[in-house]
Amino acid sequence: MAVILDGRKVSKEIEEEIKAEVSACTKNGHRPPHLVAVLVGEDGASETYVTAKMKACDEVGFKSSMIRYDATVTEEIILAEVDRLNKEEGVDGYIVQLPLPAHISVEKIIDRIDTTKDVDGFTPANFGKIDQEHHSLLPATPMGIIELLKRYVIKTKGKHCVVVGKSHIVGMPMSILLAGPGDATVTLCHIHTKNLAAHTRQADIIIVAVGKPGLITGNMVKEGAVIVDVGTTRVADSSKKSGFALKGDVDFASVEPKASHITPVPGGVGPMTIASLIMNTMIAYKKRMNL
Repeated sequence: MAVILDGRKVSKEIEEEIKAEVSACTKNGHRPPHLVAVLVGEDGASETYVTAKMKACDEVGFKSSMIRYDATVTEEIILAEVDRLNKEEGVDGYIVQLPLPAHISVEKIIDRIDTTKDVDGFTPANFGKIDQEHHSLLPATPMGIIELLKRYVIKTKGKHCVVVGKSHIVGMPMSILLAGPGDATVTLCHIHTKNLAAHTRQADIIIVAVGKPGLITGNMVKEGAVIVDVGTTRVADSSKKSGFALKGDVDFASVEPKASHITPVPGGVGPMTIASLIMNTMIAYKKRMNL
């Protein structure tokens, strides 16, 4: 039976560590760190994510603020908000929650964010520093995965890691982190990869982030592989009060018996992404406050 990589448990440990740091700072007369979330529209998943992020801020002693806009807001207004947050001295980090309405350019918004406040790690400048020793604000989800592996003493050095999905939020930065600081041999697969199973069967570690429930099945993994499932797709489920269940990209029932370690969905990577956001905010805060 596989060891469950419990993101909820590890994220709570991280929160306790950050909480102690914040307490020490405020006892020395410093203001608490301040994280701002900008939410556009009424996307249910986004609402859930932002609420969880704000709750985590409260848990560790951060100041948190949410700025809301209707889905009809213009791109110019969001860009102006970004400019304001860039200049606001009392803001250490902020996120513009994705996805955005189709009429707003995600690229324009991200390009405008001050890299020192980019706690999601999405700006081109921060992305470009991923494999360098002086990086600071890493993309939150890959950062969370690396931290989860580290806390379960799962080494990546010399291992063959297969990353499925090449998004700029997860797959691409994940592959760079594994190949660079992680010293792993990395295969990056995606929608155009032929015979995906031929690649995944060779992997010591599989990280999948494509948003296709049940993509990775038991016959696609080797015995003892480490499985990290980033997928969180809402699937209709009448047995649930909400009417839906969250499903990962991994068919847990068939893969878990063969794996040495595996993340659950939910409760695996999701909480670690929020923990990384908190860690990045603390890094940004300490730099801003010269601590």
